[in-house]
Amino acid sequence: MGIVRRATASTRGPLQRLWRAFIIMSMKSAPINGERGRHSRSFSIAGHVVTVPKLPGGLYLVATPIGNLSDITLRALQTLAGVDVIACEDTRITRKLTERFCISAQLTPYHEHNAAAARPKLLRRLGQGEAVALVSDAGTPLVSDPGFKLVREACAGSYFVTALPGASAVLAALSVAALPTDRFFFAGFLPPKRTARRARLVELARVDATLVIFESANRLKETIADLAETMGPREAAICRELTKMHEEVVRAKLAELAARAEELKTRGEIVLVIAPPGTQLHEMAAVPLDEVLRGALKDHSLKDAVAHAVELSGRPRREVYTRALELAKQTQDEHGKV
Repeated sequence: MGIVRRATASTRGPLQRLWRAFIIMSMKSAPINGERGRHSRSFSIAGHVVTVPKLPGGLYLVATPIGNLSDITLRALQTLAGVDVIACEDTRITRKLTERFCISAQLTPYHEHNAAAARPKLLRRLGQGEAVALVSDAGTPLVSDPGFKLVREACAGSYFVTALPGASAVLAALSVAALPTDRFFFAGFLPPKRTARRARLVELARVDATLVIFESANRLKETIADLAETMGPREAAICRELTKMHEEVVRAKLAELAARAEELKTRGEIVLVIAPPGTQLHEMAAVPLDEVLRGALKDHSLKDAVAHAVELSGRPRREVYTRALELAKQTQDEHGKV
């Protein structure tokens, strides 16, 4: 942790006094006479070792940093040091956090592939009065991460359950996107297959709120193209590597982002934020109906393509249906000539 130099009288301010008071209170409440359980219940920060008491039995949902380890909260450190076991998606990732702050609590894997077998074991530990922390690889547990069933069964068993708020990729992206924040809808990850993804986007296009979507780097370009085709000229932001060294936020209309797709950096963790429809539904009337219909007819039935085009363009259904029939016939004739 490096050498900690003693502060001079001129540098001792309110923050330092607060920090010392925190350390003293933590040490006063700590167990004495070596009765610390199975591991040393302490953490280290800024060269100070803080001893904490064993926490009461229960399930503690602890938010962890989404990239910058300095975003961890003091309460989270106290909790991770004070529990009997930390259930995490990937022990290698969580160990980087615990080693950074010298926390020696036991780590055990809990992820979507082993949850069915691991959950009963964690519930038994809760039944024995142990304190269990649940963390995800990054951010707030249960947000696009496993944990819902564990929380549900813990509540059903009348065990103590509490949440420790902290870092969240959803809220961080929403904050920097420069888009409306009064209402937002978190859609998680989109389906990886193009047909299913487009069908999902058609549903999301009707949501009257700012959309927040997680996407993998290798599908970003395809997803941006689908968004531009499905949602028209809405404003959007691509938030990449939030809180990390190479953080980047690109803000533009979806069509512009789609046109610049080849220039976009796609490495790292990505969150997409898309403006709500609002008055932009009226802007869609200026988009050529043929362009909307041709794109929809490629992957959808005539009925679904018409419904999609009506939703996006705001034009009368009869007009859209008539034009869809004409385009479908043109496509059949072209294929027939080939």
